[in-house]
Amino acid sequence: MTGLMTKLPRTIRLDASDPAIFERAAEPGEWAVSGSFMFINWDLEGLTGKRRQAFANGFLGTASFGWSTLVVVGEANTGEVDDMTIALADYFLAELGAPDLDAAMEVAREEVGFAASLCDHPVNTLLAVSREEADGAIREGFRVIQPKSEKLHAPVWSIVPDGDA
Repeated sequence: MTGLMTKLPRTIRLDASDPAIFERAAEPGEWAVSGSFMFINWDLEGLTGKRRQAFANGFLGTASFGWSTLVVVGEANTGEVDDMTIALADYFLAELGAPDLDAAMEVAREEVGFAASLCDHPVNTLLAVSREEADGAIREGFRVIQPKSEKLHAPVWSIVPDGDA
């Protein structure tokens, strides 16, 4: 890798649920953004099923523009950040009605910057999003998924030195 490294969210798939719960699932390893901009003109109260799941708990992959339940903090080089920004700007132009490339690039840079701000954690930290509509606004919450540190099994026996039993 070349250039300065930027921490960004990267999609991860820990099980087979994403393809089952989203209309389009992101592929593992895509750079991701929050994706709340996807819902700005939607009837949020009327969302059901897979669209509701994407709204409530999805990060948006920037290669497939599919959804991922979880992301992991990764390191992107300058070229990868630029590619991600351009992919977003192109999507804003082609799919979301951005007026021109300059406007699309400005919003794409903001989205990438916000995504980077979520990654003030060690590399490989798992992140989840929860999203809801409140008073006409979209509210997002982000949390770190901590690995379980407790033992999954209790010992069946222990070794005790003679005379201590």
